[in-house]
Amino acid sequence: MYKIGTLNKISPVGLAHLSDKYTVSDDISEANGILVRSQDMHEMQLPESLLSIARAGAGVNNIPLDKCADAGIVVFNTPGANANAVKELVLGGLFLAARNIPAGIAWAGTLTENVGKAVEKGKSQFAGTEIKGKTLGVVGLGAIGVLVANAAADLGMKAIGYDPYFSVKAAHNLCSCIEVKEDVKDLLPLCDYISIHVPAMDSTKGMFNSELFALMKDGAILLNFSRDKLVNEANLLTALEAGKLGKYVTDFPTDGVLNKENIICLPHLGASTAEAEDNCATMAVEQTMDYIENGNIVNSVNFPAVNLGAKACACRVAIATKGVENPLKLASDLLANYKVTAISGNVRGAYGYVLANVAEAVANVPSAEGVIKIRVI
Repeated sequence: MYKIGTLNKISPVGLAHLSDKYTVSDDISEANGILVRSQDMHEMQLPESLLSIARAGAGVNNIPLDKCADAGIVVFNTPGANANAVKELVLGGLFLAARNIPAGIAWAGTLTENVGKAVEKGKSQFAGTEIKGKTLGVVGLGAIGVLVANAAADLGMKAIGYDPYFSVKAAHNLCSCIEVKEDVKDLLPLCDYISIHVPAMDSTKGMFNSELFALMKDGAILLNFSRDKLVNEANLLTALEAGKLGKYVTDFPTDGVLNKENIICLPHLGASTAEAEDNCATMAVEQTMDYIENGNIVNSVNFPAVNLGAKACACRVAIATKGVENPLKLASDLLANYKVTAISGNVRGAYGYVLANVAEAVANVPSAEGVIKIRVI
């Protein structure tokens, strides 16, 4: 019986996909797998029994990725499972900014008498603009960015994209009417609106700063439904005060931007729909079971993807490595005394992973320099 520990509330719809081989508890002390949403795990003591952590969502900045990798713990996320929910909220943010809706609602709430007459007299102060015919720049063309760009085009906007790691899958899903720029600096001067959809990493921290703000159209509107750390707040406030930016719409309020003029803050609602929570939990559960039972890795953020399908052999051996140039050769050498019927391996940065089907029971696999973990399934 495998033990699954849960942090935060995990959708019952997702948990229902666990087979009768699993028990679920909020106690992680003996967990083989952990399902988590937003709880910070950086200071947690992780049990030796732990094989994987699955984040029911896309962002993994709450999980100590390197610490996990060094312990042979595979960390999964669920890209695309909440993409539609975030896309719809981005469109909502677009309309909130374009039509001055938050300010209009706040003003209407102050009216106490002769409301109809007051509304007709005062509504002109909130007159906005239509988005049709305007240009939206989408920075980051992953699952969410592609949906946002396509939806904007459907609404009559001109959408332009940028992604330094533009994938074949993204290109296939992106509408052919959307131009993709090779440099974000070529995109920014053309846009009335810019929507950010890149992951929060050391390399992207504060990437939207004074240098990029200076390239934007005067009065451009910036939408951030990715992470607060992508924007340099001091530079942002300066750009807003100078009128370089017209508005900032964010799903990640901070002390520095809350209740500031021309900033619209939403309380991290991007993936907060029943459908998105169900989809994310279901994907997290399925990836966890596939890894525990078959050793397959799909959508990991700290180990490479390796998949040999459902286990249909006497034994399957999983070998995780660090700093090994050719983990496939190393694994083959370690399994030289066994009849290997299929083997597959890959590398992601310093970390490698190999799966091997063996036609006989495996009693012991010798270790070697660079091997983090060996698991016999």
